[in-house]
Amino acid sequence: MPIIKVIIPAYNEADSIAHVIKDIPSIVDEVIVVSNNSTDQTETNAKNAGATVLKESRKGYGYACLKGMEHVANQNTKPDIIVFLDGDYSDYPEELTKIIAPIQNDNIDFVIGSRVKKLREEGSMTIPQIFGNWLATTLISIIFRAKFTDLGPFRAIKYNKLLALNMKDKTYGWTVEMQLKAIKQKLTYTEVPVNYRNRIGISKVSGTLKGAIFAGIKILSWIFKYSFK
Repeated sequence: MPIIKVIIPAYNEADSIAHVIKDIPSIVDEVIVVSNNSTDQTETNAKNAGATVLKESRKGYGYACLKGMEHVANQNTKPDIIVFLDGDYSDYPEELTKIIAPIQNDNIDFVIGSRVKKLREEGSMTIPQIFGNWLATTLISIIFRAKFTDLGPFRAIKYNKLLALNMKDKTYGWTVEMQLKAIKQKLTYTEVPVNYRNRIGISKVSGTLKGAIFAGIKILSWIFKYSFK
């Protein structure tokens, strides 16, 4: 079996984080929860559930992901696969085996969990989220001739390929940056349909007008930046 590590950015996910960790398959070697300046019991609950808990005081999804990657880079034994997963229990962590299967079986470099409509619980994605995903993936298709249908956070990538991407985004643009760089570096990629449910708690991005606007701006800025490279 490959060595698999899961990185979970989490900001005030005390009610959900233990559920997420509990449902992650036992084939995973380490679950890394990065508390992104949480003020509740996220860190305690994650630690009690068996995760490695890191702290990142700078707010931002990308900052948390980079903190998790820094932790992995400092370990003697490096993983084969990194899986990124949200801490709000909207994804089904047990589907991790589906996400990594193309890497294991077909030597694919990068896999996105696609939140297809027929597998989404009603209300699990807001109208701005649905429209934003459609707009971003449509632009990516037109500009880069790439076949993505989602910017879903549940994703797996070979560790060496992730390092080669040289990820930079600190906030909302992390997911689209990864996909655009994967296209530019000609990584092999695919999507796997995954189930998606209503999250526990309120979203810090799509649940607020400010978060939705800033996320949209950041995503579009990455797309147009790479269209001229």
